[in-house]
Amino acid sequence: MTTQTAADDHESQPPIVVDDEELHKLLLPNVNDLPISPPSAMESNFVTYFAPDFMKPELDQYIYRHANGLCVIGLAAGHVAFKDEGGVTAVDFNVGKSNRSEIKVTGKRKRNAQQFEPNTALCKVCTNNAFYIVRCCVKGSLLEVNERLIKQPELLNSSADREGYIAIIMPKPADWQKIKDSFITFDEYKKLRHF
Repeated sequence: MTTQTAADDHESQPPIVVDDEELHKLLLPNVNDLPISPPSAMESNFVTYFAPDFMKPELDQYIYRHANGLCVIGLAAGHVAFKDEGGVTAVDFNVGKSNRSEIKVTGKRKRNAQQFEPNTALCKVCTNNAFYIVRCCVKGSLLEVNERLIKQPELLNSSADREGYIAIIMPKPADWQKIKDSFITFDEYKKLRHF
């Protein structure tokens, strides 16, 4: 019985031949096939979901889901707060029995993370005329809230889908599977809100 090493096996296979034209196509794609602008980090790393009319009409929220399971929660473009004159003027994380901005999660095991239900309040978003409760949308551990919004609530008006996110939540995989079908895609959301 003979044993063959990986090196011997490699030598017996013919080398892969790539002609110059194929190599050129791989290394230098056709400029006409490239997008007008490169995809953003959000588009490349996250899958976007929307929760329209979450708990009440026009309280639209987005959920960006990363491959590692983290969910970024924020206000969708169709949220009623953006329709008020002047937009969002203040954000208050002091809701319920605790101030969400005082929750500090530490370590690899995320000590001190509080478990929240989808309908748990994260914060109040205030406009000149009203205030709106922003919810978790997913069951999971609250890892952080965007404390910048306390001093800079205008981030919600200018970039709610990026720097103006509300919170980061870590759902358990089973909890995510239960709720994800209740959300809609970006294309479905555009049709719903006529963007």
